[in-house]
Amino acid sequence: MERHVLAVFPHPDDETFGCGGTLALYTQAGVPVTYVCGTLGQMGRNMGKPFFATRESLPHVREAELDKACNALGVQRVIKLGLRDKTIEFEDPEEVIGKLLEILQEVRPSLLITHYPGYAVHPDHNALGDLTIRAVARIPESERPKVYVQGFAQGSEEVLGDPEIINDISPVAELKLAAIQAHGSQSQVMFTRNAAGKLLRQGVSEEMSNQFLKYERFWIYRFV
Repeated sequence: MERHVLAVFPHPDDETFGCGGTLALYTQAGVPVTYVCGTLGQMGRNMGKPFFATRESLPHVREAELDKACNALGVQRVIKLGLRDKTIEFEDPEEVIGKLLEILQEVRPSLLITHYPGYAVHPDHNALGDLTIRAVARIPESERPKVYVQGFAQGSEEVLGDPEIINDISPVAELKLAAIQAHGSQSQVMFTRNAAGKLLRQGVSEEMSNQFLKYERFWIYRFV
């Protein structure tokens, strides 16, 4: 049982697609969960299918989707850092680390979940994951939360080995599905439905798509 779980990701939908089931498992068990969202995804290319957002309205649409998705997952608090989408790697690192340290010191999580720097594909994923870990490293070792990291770059497991944490999220699959659907501007493009009405991820096999609502995998980050 964790005291408090803190998730730190750069975009609305990262909390859902990456670890929505895990967050829902914690909230269902009565563990408070806080989500730190770096940006509003204002530079995203997906705007619904058919389009229902524009470049100007997209940040407002995605912010509303984020709030709805977190409500579905039971996430009690969302902190929005207000960084600009697709530019986190160019932010002043000390300023971002300082903001994250303030949150860490206030929330005092026993577990933090973020992206694995260098193994998370998107530059924002890698950048905010790195800054988050650098913030945690400034906390005295005896007071640091455990850190679970997600990596999904091709070849990650060949370098890092098998993920150490594999959560069976099937008991809360419907909650994750509701959160996915809440992120409509993204999920309408990224998912399709088969003849039976089942939601499937675009570009992957049905078996891999099924795994998406059954398991979530993490590595434990070890500070050296």
